[in-house]
Amino acid sequence: MQHWARRLEQEVDGVMRIFGGVQQLREIYKDNRNLFEVQENEPQKLVEKVAGDIESLLDRKVQALKRLADAAENFQKAHRWQDNIKEEDIVYYDAKADAELDDPESEDVERGSKASTLRLDFIEDPNFKNKVNYSYTAVQIPTDIYKGSTIILNELNWTEALENVFMENRRQDPTLLWQVFGSATGVTRYYPATPWRAPKKIDLYDVRRRPWYIQGASSPKDMVIIVDVSGSVSGLTLKLMKTSVCEMLDTLSDDDYVNVASFNEKAQPVSCFTHLVQANVRNKKVFKEAVQGMVAKGTTGYKAGFEYAFDQLQNSNITRANCNKMIMMFTDGGEDRVQDVFEKYNWPNRTVRVFTFSVGQHNYDVTPLQWMACANKGYYFEIPSIGAIRINTQEYLDVLGRPMVLAGKEAKQVQWTNVYEDALGLGLVVTGTLPVFNLTQDGPGEKKNQLILGVMGIDVALNDIKRLTPNYTLGANGYVFAIDLNGYVLLHPNLKPQTTNFREPVTLDFLDAELEDENKEEIRRSMIDGNKGHKQIRTLVKSLDERYIDEVTRNYTWVPIRSTNYSLGLVLPPYSTFYLQANLSDQILQVKYFEFLLPSSFESEGHVFIAPREYCKDLNASDNNTEFLKNFIELMEKVTPDSKQCNNFLLHNLILDTGITQQLVERVWRDQDLNTYSLLAVFAATDGGITRVFPNKAAEDWTENPEPFNASFYRRSLDNHGYVFKPPHQDALLRPLELENDTVGILVSTAVELSLGRRTLRPAVVGVKLDLEAWAEKFKVLASNRTHQDQPQQCGPNSHCEMDCEVNNEDLLCVLIDDGGFLVLSNQNHQWDQVGRFFSEVDANLMLALYNNSFYTRKESYDYQAACAPQPPGNLGAAPRGVFVPTVADFLNLAWWTSAAAWSLFQQLLYGLIYHSWFQADPAEAEGSPETRESSCVMKQTQYYFGSVNASYNAIIDCGNCSRLFHAQRLTNTNLLFVVAEKPLCSQCEAGRLLQKETHSDGPEQCELVQRPRYRRGPHICFDYNATEDTSDCGRGASFPPSLGVLVSLQLLLLLGLPPRPQPQVLVQASRRL
Repeated sequence: MQHWARRLEQEVDGVMRIFGGVQQLREIYKDNRNLFEVQENEPQKLVEKVAGDIESLLDRKVQALKRLADAAENFQKAHRWQDNIKEEDIVYYDAKADAELDDPESEDVERGSKASTLRLDFIEDPNFKNKVNYSYTAVQIPTDIYKGSTIILNELNWTEALENVFMENRRQDPTLLWQVFGSATGVTRYYPATPWRAPKKIDLYDVRRRPWYIQGASSPKDMVIIVDVSGSVSGLTLKLMKTSVCEMLDTLSDDDYVNVASFNEKAQPVSCFTHLVQANVRNKKVFKEAVQGMVAKGTTGYKAGFEYAFDQLQNSNITRANCNKMIMMFTDGGEDRVQDVFEKYNWPNRTVRVFTFSVGQHNYDVTPLQWMACANKGYYFEIPSIGAIRINTQEYLDVLGRPMVLAGKEAKQVQWTNVYEDALGLGLVVTGTLPVFNLTQDGPGEKKNQLILGVMGIDVALNDIKRLTPNYTLGANGYVFAIDLNGYVLLHPNLKPQTTNFREPVTLDFLDAELEDENKEEIRRSMIDGNKGHKQIRTLVKSLDERYIDEVTRNYTWVPIRSTNYSLGLVLPPYSTFYLQANLSDQILQVKYFEFLLPSSFESEGHVFIAPREYCKDLNASDNNTEFLKNFIELMEKVTPDSKQCNNFLLHNLILDTGITQQLVERVWRDQDLNTYSLLAVFAATDGGITRVFPNKAAEDWTENPEPFNASFYRRSLDNHGYVFKPPHQDALLRPLELENDTVGILVSTAVELSLGRRTLRPAVVGVKLDLEAWAEKFKVLASNRTHQDQPQQCGPNSHCEMDCEVNNEDLLCVLIDDGGFLVLSNQNHQWDQVGRFFSEVDANLMLALYNNSFYTRKESYDYQAACAPQPPGNLGAAPRGVFVPTVADFLNLAWWTSAAAWSLFQQLLYGLIYHSWFQADPAEAEGSPETRESSCVMKQTQYYFGSVNASYNAIIDCGNCSRLFHAQRLTNTNLLFVVAEKPLCSQCEAGRLLQKETHSDGPEQCELVQRPRYRRGPHICFDYNATEDTSDCGRGASFPPSLGVLVSLQLLLLLGLPPRPQPQVLVQASRRL
């Protein structure tokens, strides 16, 4: 076998030396040494420059934010409140007006809106990816808020003055994107004006529930939610509580910590979390699922619930926010005030705020609940029905904002958010936020107002930040990344969410964006701490097509981005320390090389694919490379490579590489007969963006990415020494390869390493495309006892010759498998159409043996950015979706009627019709996603790579009479494993099949992950206490018990299926004083 292995190695090496042209390309580069310079990437200087540029970009947005916040506070202070203001007094552009006019059932069309709504003209603006009007602002008001209320009309009145400030900001900085004021009343005024993105379903957008608003409106929170699940909680009330808890969780961000518990006589956590955990997307999902399993039984025990909550908040042995501390209690009522618990845990300092929520319609005395909230610097709320859930689960932010408002200028600090999806179509953005305070006083000499007016925000598109980073000088495997204090990436080439829900931030941890190891954990911690650093590490990287793992060397360099919570990192392979910069000052030579880009030259010089880069501002992009090349040639006939509207570095390097690869054709490829060695094509790809495929006809079947930096073969060849084989990609679910057209090939590529003095770099990759069927035959010959082309020797029972892979192919299985475990070549004709498949799908028994004998190592990881098809809805029975159906026991129970459950049910029906379903509908769907839109999910990925065994190895697959002997050996200077094995004699030893394909997963067990949380730091500022805070406004509930006659009539109306037409009007709470 070792002899066969040497023959295979020599054959591959010989072909690559003759046709690959590695040595010849080196000579061509040296012959053209006067046409380029070798530049150095200095990591520390590079990363500091980029960090400085990002800091300057963000600082311009900060100055605009401060101007807006100051102006808003002054405008509101100067505004005179009008009790008798009318809708017709206000003129503004209602961003949802066009959508409502198109909907004949909308509220405003039905009632006839009295407000003077402007009708605007819009122009397409590529910066906003939208149609905009720069002369006006737009206003968005949540569906469940009545536009004609006095509070909303006054809000519209004074915020109109912001229009001029928005415009002045844009005049000073034309690169500004959305400028937004999110009011604490729910009104959003943004600039420039653009129509609201009307969803297919009901629009539930409320600015106060957006990640950027929540982060800007309060300091971080440690929250314990306790839910009364005693037997008095009826079916509908329990459903209201479950929904309320889920809505409450949505008001928390990744800077917050939370736990949820249920209580009756005893308290217990609803989930596996036994302490406060970070309120990230995955943890909140666990809570939301666990809350649905709560069951009402037993008696109410407030003491058990509050003692559990205080114990949670006093646990100092865990990671937490260490700022605002609060308990949120949901109950249907009770008489116990548990004063002794508060005296023990919270008085006299009252460091924990208590918020109480009376849920459902009932006749209980709510005075104890009010007292609890008022005695502990909290607030009392009532949630009688579904329509009150959203407003009352977010109003607590006003209370938390009091210390911030009272802190004044000290609290006026800009915060930058996590990455999230812009609701108006900008894509991924970060937002700078600044709170806006109410500076008015209730009267002469009285305390100043302590209400937050809202949050000012300015968006920065991630693409604008990316433009500040070097693109092509870092090589195919170099990149820039940035992370925040949570370790989430702001920039990273692997930040590619397949689908986004704009209700949630995009939170991809640095250790999930890359393959995690101890070195990267150390780098991440240092970056979060705001340190500078540099470290060279050996690490694992995943290939671009996510089929392979390579062990590589990388240099990490990082610095903090000053005046922000971000830190910037640069990753460079050692071979990317230097790069080529073309210097084509000779215009005659420019023209000569440019002619080799013309399609008329392809027949003799080979087909050229050019990377679709932004060479010039006026170059029209296209996904079709032929069309892109045509657009490029047409533009080059109008401008020169030195034009100011073009990227001279990219253009000069492209034209230089066009000439250099043409010289490779001239010196090597043109005079060779590819058929002699059964080659379908030869090719070269370069850092400059050229991929030349010879002969021209081979380009018809070329499927690799025209951008070398995005081609898996290119990036892997740079990271691996020797020859990298890449079989055609096959999925186990797809049809086998079709070999009739003789166009199925195996790529073999290698990097061209260039040494110029003491500087080494890899500016190109060359390779060949093997004819699969012809090389499968050649493989059998090379792995045989034949010498040269003589006739094969017949070995039988009575002969004394050795068996081989050609003659004895009925007894021996001989295969070449690549480093990812994919079949490359086989001596079995029936396996030729399975080339490219994971070998476990071809021979599960043998692949498992190779894995168990350490020829392969497995790496498992999770893709948190995947998209999955929507799950079919569950069986909800015959009842209308989301509507509570009372049981027979309910009808027979007089208490059910007298507790006003029917009235609550009536309201539920109204809002259920409006919101599609509060209880079961996917929030993303309600927010307006298309019905068939894919949803984000977690996928488990498994890759295999070569293990520690390098030498040849014999082993037996032990299975009694079905045992098999196999021999395996790595082929030198390739990524191939040569395996010769006895064919299985029987199928009794079918072992477990190794899986390589991506599978749907719930991700790692969250209950285990929270026991070893990743390092993070919260914001460095905290405003949770102010001695002058007035806590007297702590909520006053008012309920009215409807008459039994009205309730019976309403219930009969529902049973008859004749619900009245819904009127989605929820007045903003009148307790807010402006």
